Amino acid sequence: MTRIAFIGGGNMARSLIGGLLKTGVAAADIRIAEPQAEAREALARDFGVTTFADNALAIHDADVVLLAVKPQVMPAIREGLRDTLQRQRPLLISIAAGVRLDQLERWFGNLPIVRCMPNTPALIGAGATGLCANARVSAPQRAQAQHILDAAGLTRWIDDEALMDTVTGLSGSGPAYFFALVEALEDAATAQGLPRDTARALAVQTCLGAGRMLAESGEAPGELRRRVTSPNGTTQAALESFAADGLPRIAARAVAAATQRGGELAAALDASSSS
Repeated sequence: MTRIAFIGGGNMARSLIGGLLKTGVAAADIRIAEPQAEAREALARDFGVTTFADNALAIHDADVVLLAVKPQVMPAIREGLRDTLQRQRPLLISIAAGVRLDQLERWFGNLPIVRCMPNTPALIGAGATGLCANARVSAPQRAQAQHILDAAGLTRWIDDEALMDTVTGLSGSGPAYFFALVEALEDAATAQGLPRDTARALAVQTCLGAGRMLAESGEAPGELRRRVTSPNGTTQAALESFAADGLPRIAARAVAAATQRGGELAAALDASSSS
């Protein structure tokens, strides 16, 4: 039996709680601290878990404490949690984007800490999450963290924390890139005369089907691309247009920009918490 406490009961916490319950974790072993009364009532009603307005009460006797709050909230909640965390020394898991392990250690103490970067498809159990851990996290605790995040989709451990900003730039922000591409395809087809609802339905299903092929075939994306590209055919014409417009360079610059911004946000959090 592992007792899990969530600090924050927003959408990401709800997705993880729902996934954990499906894997057999008992509702009695999950506690949630949430400041808004309406949200607390909804969590208790939807999942049968115990909710609290007070963070310290929620984490009492917890084996795992999961920080499911926005990065800018971290400095505000540390005082109410630090002493209890130091007494109990649970595994601390943070899903706050851009918050580094050393920042978490400075705010909450020298605990076993796992930093995670999930993405929004976790809300439907189809997430992609990068995880990294400090040296205090044991092998069983790594397994605990992975089990919790596996409830929301695919997980991958990142050995070098410096690469977590790249994870943010790839999968953390990536759903927005995908939505932007589908939006552009829809607009392009509509400009060619297709009704918008038809254009959207075909674009969405095409991307869904292609994603499933990629995930289920085990083939590299380049190989699948080659198989669907007939010499001098329609697909080749479109791909040549992409290449002429510099699609690989566009993608590289976009991921680099998001990666850089992730580091800047962490630095800004350092500056604001020390002022």
